Amino acid sequence: MASKNFVYLLRSTKTGEPYTGLTSDFASRLAEHNAGKNPSTVRSRPWELVALIEFVREETAVRFERYLKTGSGRAFATRHLE
Repeated sequence: MASKNFVYLLRSTKTGEPYTGLTSDFASRLAEHNAGKNPSTVRSRPWELVALIEFVREETAVRFERYLKTGSGRAFATRHLE
């Protein structure tokens, strides 16, 4: 069976700032963000889930995460995922 690959969108409940990431274990990854174990998200804790998308192929998940971090990808996420 193929491993799970998740692209996730979070929103800071403190600042409203969005964050996009990629993981194979979403529950653990969200706990790490909220525990302050990620330097790029520690100042905006706590985080809540906005969207979680599962991909069968890691390559597809990586490409989608990269797209969501572009200007047009952020606009797409705002229109369709939030």
